[in-house]
Amino acid sequence: MTPILPPFPRTRLRRMRRTPALRDLAQEHRLSVKDLIWPIFITDVPGANVEISSMPGVVRRDFDAAIRAAEEAAELGIPAICLFPYTDPGVKTETCEMAWDPDNFVNRVIRAIKERVPEVAIMTDIALDPYNANGHDGLVREGIILNDETVECLVKMAIAQAEAGADILGPSDMMDGRIGMMRDALEAAGHKEVTILSYAAKYASAFYGPFRDAVGASGALKGDKKTYQMNPANTEEALRLIARDIAEGADMVMVKPGMPYLDICQRVKSEFGMPTYAYQVSGEYAMLMAAVQNGWLDHEKVMLESLMAFRRAGCDGVLTYFAPAAARLIQG
Repeated sequence: MTPILPPFPRTRLRRMRRTPALRDLAQEHRLSVKDLIWPIFITDVPGANVEISSMPGVVRRDFDAAIRAAEEAAELGIPAICLFPYTDPGVKTETCEMAWDPDNFVNRVIRAIKERVPEVAIMTDIALDPYNANGHDGLVREGIILNDETVECLVKMAIAQAEAGADILGPSDMMDGRIGMMRDALEAAGHKEVTILSYAAKYASAFYGPFRDAVGASGALKGDKKTYQMNPANTEEALRLIARDIAEGADMVMVKPGMPYLDICQRVKSEFGMPTYAYQVSGEYAMLMAAVQNGWLDHEKVMLESLMAFRRAGCDGVLTYFAPAAARLIQG
């Protein structure tokens, strides 16, 4: 689009900013509660329901508190929650078999929420790190993260979560080929309607630190995740990954982290036209909350401004720890 602007004073762009009513009429993007997915941390380890030190206002929830969070989401109109487990380090193994146990804590919580609050969509995380003694998203052998063997585990994990009642599966592992194998397995198992929101462009970012504290992966992690998560310097690679996951059967795609990668969000939406999401990750949340607690930023204003950035970049929605607070503010 090439704008046609008469010279000043015939054009005064401030005219449309003069009053709240005019600003509303000219507003290009809007933020809705329906744009939000609320990530919550859940655990069956004693000592839950206390604040995570690196994420002010965020807690690990026990079974009952997880159900209450789903009920709160329904009351606020938030369409989906995403479950992330904190697992007792003593039960983590190098083979990660708990990840696809039908009766693991995540699957029990899924079943309970679907029974109590069926209108809230449940998204899950598919990666091995919560169950892995090595802290990685995949199986590890002699320091190498195995791709194909990991994908076999992830497929079993996906089927177990689908059978528990998950609505949206979120593969966050960044292994090659996992979307196609999951989609084929879901079809074969009769879970044709289960959707996949692929973490298709997940960067090897420094912004994940508080999340790893929240799920107990920080101390276990050996090495880094740079052989499977993306180089923060790359853009075209992200587009190839998005194209690959769409071709393999992803229903929605995600860019992670969010605010440092808004350029990627914009290109993904523009070039593919797919339902596109971003994850406003733990480090982004913690950074803003630290400034808020120090009195340097206004909580409500910076929260909504940061979320609007995702909509402006073309995202259809955002995973954010601000979801309940933002929902209350949006709805007045």
